[in-house]
Amino acid sequence: MVAVLFSITLIASAGVGAVNMITVEPIAAAKAAATEAALGQVLPAFDKTEISEQTIDDMPIKVYTATQNGQEVGFAVESMTKSGFSGVIKVMVGFLPDGTINNVNVLQQAETPGLGTKMCDEGNPLLAGVKGKEATGTFKVTKDGGEVDALTAATISSRAYLDAVNRACVAMMNVTGQEAPDGVSGATAVAENAEQAEEPVAQEGVQNE
Repeated sequence: MVAVLFSITLIASAGVGAVNMITVEPIAAAKAAATEAALGQVLPAFDKTEISEQTIDDMPIKVYTATQNGQEVGFAVESMTKSGFSGVIKVMVGFLPDGTINNVNVLQQAETPGLGTKMCDEGNPLLAGVKGKEATGTFKVTKDGGEVDALTAATISSRAYLDAVNRACVAMMNVTGQEAPDGVSGATAVAENAEQAEEPVAQEGVQNE
């Protein structure tokens, strides 16, 4: 019995190892292609990027400094938050050399379909509220005294989105030598208790965000 179990375990382990060897390169290539596509969506035309890494609020942040013919054309920051309604949200935020936000691309989210997932829609109010604006790192939804309209019935997701964007702003400021605001975003602390503070919205069959 011991020999049989050992043989089964050995074969299964070998199979898993073989599958991993076969898939690791395609997975890495797909991830690199997705990152390249996201950079293209949030930055002006570029021919080279240099990557630097930071840790903000114990979260890893990547900054891509983009150049075209040796001239700096912008920055892209791969940022994240853990304050989403369903956990982690990752975004790629593009900045122009003057510090304004060029575009935002959502890389990862698991928010409620039809509510928080609207942060991925083109022209959504969150994107409209930050695109073309100065990267102050202090964006808030109107409910919290800010100027950005939240997604309908998805304030927690909206706060989390802005938390990630604000963290990207701080990372960009760190690279360019600008003074970052006190506190990363002002959204993190609010989001921790947002679920309890949320106003009820009738949404049949869907838990309110």
